Amino acid sequence: MTLVGLDDTDSRELGMCTTYVAARLAERLESAGHAVERTLLVRLNPAVEHKTRGNAALAIHTDADPGSALGLARDLLDLAEVDDPRTNPGVVVADCEPDDAPQAVADFARAAVRDHHEISAARELAAESGFETLARGNGRGLIGALAAVGAWRAFGDWTYEHIAYRERERWGDERDIDLDSVFDAAEAGYPEAWDTVDRVEGEAVCVPHTPCPILYGIRVDDPDVVGDVAGAIASESVAREHLFVTNQGTDAHLRDGTVESVAEGRAYRLSGTVLAAPETREGGHVFFDLGDDDARLECAAFEPTKRFRDRVRALRVGDELTVCGEVSAETLKLEKFAVRDLVETELVTPDCPDCGRSMKSAGRDQGYRCRDCGTSAGGKVEQPIERDLERGWYEVPPCARRHIAKPLVRGGFDGATHPER
Repeated sequence: MTLVGLDDTDSRELGMCTTYVAARLAERLESAGHAVERTLLVRLNPAVEHKTRGNAALAIHTDADPGSALGLARDLLDLAEVDDPRTNPGVVVADCEPDDAPQAVADFARAAVRDHHEISAARELAAESGFETLARGNGRGLIGALAAVGAWRAFGDWTYEHIAYRERERWGDERDIDLDSVFDAAEAGYPEAWDTVDRVEGEAVCVPHTPCPILYGIRVDDPDVVGDVAGAIASESVAREHLFVTNQGTDAHLRDGTVESVAEGRAYRLSGTVLAAPETREGGHVFFDLGDDDARLECAAFEPTKRFRDRVRALRVGDELTVCGEVSAETLKLEKFAVRDLVETELVTPDCPDCGRSMKSAGRDQGYRCRDCGTSAGGKVEQPIERDLERGWYEVPPCARRHIAKPLVRGGFDGATHPER
């Protein structure tokens, strides 16, 4: 088996898409008589500075010999948007079974999703492993390409995405898709197909807004449902389609951590107590402090997370949470959180049992007294609080979800879930 990894062929401004290059390469391999077992779409660390929107690297698993695969990949690098100086394609070709990639390469792949790498480290490890490489520009794409080669061994949770591509002459033009058909298809395919639309915001999440070649992408747990969902979407003509095996929707970027141990540019799953009440600041962003006796960390739900901010606003000091998200500028950007324990009572001034009026302070450390009836109480009393939250997991809506973040509808969470649709 030969593994062909590639990355960084697209541009934020000029378009293109590395998934498109991989799909074309898979077509070329099959046209040349080679079998393609699978195409991996690997989302890398979403906090990396140099990423394009999705930060995807690709790998093709084929029975072609390494030399043939390398030659076809070299030809297709002409599709890369190298007019953008930030586009620096890389290709890695490995002669091994996916499960037999060197352990060091699997470790590199895991770190590429959760950490940061230097280009020199990718070059050195590829050479030590005996892999062939191609690069243009500064070769930054070698990082993702090598990570994609090691990803199959590194990770065990995989989903699927079916991507439909536009006719070449329509790239950059407004997409012609009947949105009603998208919402109907999404409803019929749910929950096996997820994050196709955002029903509350009325947004077709599966349809990009960039000048890339993609018409739409359907994300699923079961690839057998793809045909029905895609077939129900009325749209402009589709030039080609490809099914990717992907780590999207898996939370592969999260590492377990503590409030005091977080580092910039990494994503965490950590627990703590709400120490400062949620505060809505300019722009509609909502912030609160989470922590323990040793440290505190600012957490934020930014305006693009829409209704999720109402969940955050409903928190109170003393609530116990588990939060997930990326740390940037010393703030954790919330992707989801779990309510572990809720503050359900508060201390209030007692009411007089005879007349019902609120008692007044009888003096320092002397409790409370009703001035009309003369009754007294030793101190404040507990009163139940009505809460707009329940225990369990809450998440940002589909319109704000990162590709790699796991939607609650996929299951496997350690508590009740309140999925967004």
